[in-house]
Amino acid sequence: MSDQPNLGVAWSRLTAWLEVNAPVSYASLLPPASEQAIDAADAQLRQHLGFGLPGELTALWRLCGGVEHQYIAANEDEGEVGSGAFLPGGVLLGPVDALGPRLPESGRADVWGSPVVPWLTGDETGPESGHYVGADGVGRWSLPDNLACDEPDYPSIAAYVEAVHRTLTEGPADAMGPDVPGLVWGCLIWDDPEAPVLDEALEHWSPLH
Repeated sequence: MSDQPNLGVAWSRLTAWLEVNAPVSYASLLPPASEQAIDAADAQLRQHLGFGLPGELTALWRLCGGVEHQYIAANEDEGEVGSGAFLPGGVLLGPVDALGPRLPESGRADVWGSPVVPWLTGDETGPESGHYVGADGVGRWSLPDNLACDEPDYPSIAAYVEAVHRTLTEGPADAMGPDVPGLVWGCLIWDDPEAPVLDEALEHWSPLH
């Protein structure tokens, strides 16, 4: 029997925590992606790169098709807090957005060289870095220098999500890296206290641990 966590259970625990503790982030969750959108993404990968979607990513999209940032009035005066950026790796990409950085430009060879798909990014405008998922697990990618995708940090999406929930509920705060979880305006936002990226909103951000 596998000792890997179950994705559905891990995702349910995380979203239940968000609903209670970070309701604006919870509201940013989109409904499950349509089977048509998932099938179209799979078909494009197979056509252009010769492999299909990782099964676990398909399973995640059947739980949540991505995120949509919610309007936060305080952002007008004191910063730009993205309600959907509740994971330490950034926002969950949906089927269309995940293919954007992955598919090669027309007439060009694939520069990634690994059968992986981006699924998280902290760089939402033309993503150039983030987390990938493939058969070996979840790791980091960045354009153009880190595309080997052969050093996963977690064995699965489920393990990543479980680690997020454990960090939120048990700590330590830096269990997943220098960015630690905190709450601001009903949102779960991860930041590095030593080198914060939050601007005016930082004074309203309260670390969980």
